[in-house]
Formats: sequence, C-alpha cells, structure tokens
Amino acid sequence: MALVVFLRGVNIGGHRVFRPSTLPARLPELDVVNLGAAGTFVVRRRVPRAEVRRAFRRQLPFAAEIAVCEGAQVRALLAADPFAGLRLRPDMVRFVSILSGTPKVAPRLPIAFPAGRRWLVKLIARTDCFVAGVYRRDMKTIGYLGRIDRLFDVALTTRNWNTFTAIARVLDAPSGRAV
Repeated sequence: MALVVFLRGVNIGGHRVFRPSTLPARLPELDVVNLGAAGTFVVRRRVPRAEVRRAFRRQLPFAAEIAVCEGAQVRALLAADPFAGLRLRPDMVRFVSILSGTPKVAPRLPIAFPAGRRWLVKLIARTDCFVAGVYRRDMKTIGYLGRIDRLFDVALTTRNWNTFTAIARVLDAPSGRAV
C-alpha cells in the first residue's frame, strides 16, 4: 500500500526552504509523487515507514518533523468526510491536521478557539491520525492553529482539505503515470 508523507513547517516565510519538486528524482527507488510546495508526497512503492523516514531525512537540507500515514487511512478519511453536512460561510476553510504520533491526550471534540460564537478555529472530528477542522480567515487564526499541538500534546502538521482530494487522485492513478 502507498504511504503519504507530510513534512512540517517547510517553505514557510523563508524558513526551512527547499524545492519539493526535486525530491522525487532523488528518490527513484520509492516512486515518489510531490504535491505542491508544502511538503506533501505520495510514496507509491511498498516500503516500510521507517525506511521512508530515513530516505526523506537524508534528502532534506535541515531537520524536519515527518508524519507518515498509509494511503488507506487517507481514503478512509475521505470516505468518512468529516465535513459532510457542515454549512460553510465564504470566510471558512476546511483543514486536516496530521498527528505525527500517538496523542498523549484525547480531547473531546468539537472544540473552538476562542470559545464562543466568534471562534476562529473549530476542531470537529478525529479519525485515526487526522484531526479535521474549520478556520475563519482572520489575522489571529494562525495563533489558534498553533494551539492544536498543545491540545493533543504531539507534533502535527496541517493541510487544506483540497490537498487530501489531490492525494486521492495520486493514489488512484496507475504507478509511474503523471497526475
């Protein structure tokens, strides 16, 4: 089964900058597909997670948190669609945070930051290693997104829901074929 790799905190604000598009050519033995500049990849070869982490660490010019999950987990998340039935306003964005390990705590969801009617980040569901939520476009939102790590007491990285639909397209494409 394919693996999905998420790098945390790369290519943001000029820090930990690298070109994800060059990584697949440097890891031909893994059949890697790059998805954008945020550090999201699909490894289409059947390889143990530990080997994938080692290969990525060797290729990165800096230390980075690497979250790895199975393609089947992404498919299950998409099938469950934690956003089904949710009414979104134009200023709301769906996101998924990927836990890099087993959380030390399991808070009850939903949770809103700040609490109350004018929340900016709302966590709505947890499925496996994923925490789904919605945020409002606001200058203060990034600070509240940073609190999710502390809430679960484990490092995580966040992607837009659209990234997960793009991952599914890669998972469904025949190996060796461009997406």
